[in-house]
Amino acid sequence: MSEAYERERQNNARLEELSAKVSSLRGVTVDIYDNAREQGVLDNTTETFSTMSSQLKGSAGRLGRMAASGNKVAIFKLSGIAIGTFLVLYYLAKWFL
Repeated sequence: MSEAYERERQNNARLEELSAKVSSLRGVTVDIYDNAREQGVLDNTTETFSTMSSQLKGSAGRLGRMAASGNKVAIFKLSGIAIGTFLVLYYLAKWFL
């Protein structure tokens, strides 16, 4: 009988070791998944900034052509919109932060 109890105790000890290893493996798997998901977010952010950069370059080119054409009213309107937008964003940032 004592031999059966000893084997049962050894089996329980092995099961606890196996459970600890499975928990550790689960933690590593979750960490890998979180890292991969964050990498996807970084890739999307990079793509967004790249798109925004190309759009800003296009807008700057159009602004340059408009300024070269000498349309002063349009330049003043655009300047007013840019300054107004900057001020609104500045005060919103100041208010929230």
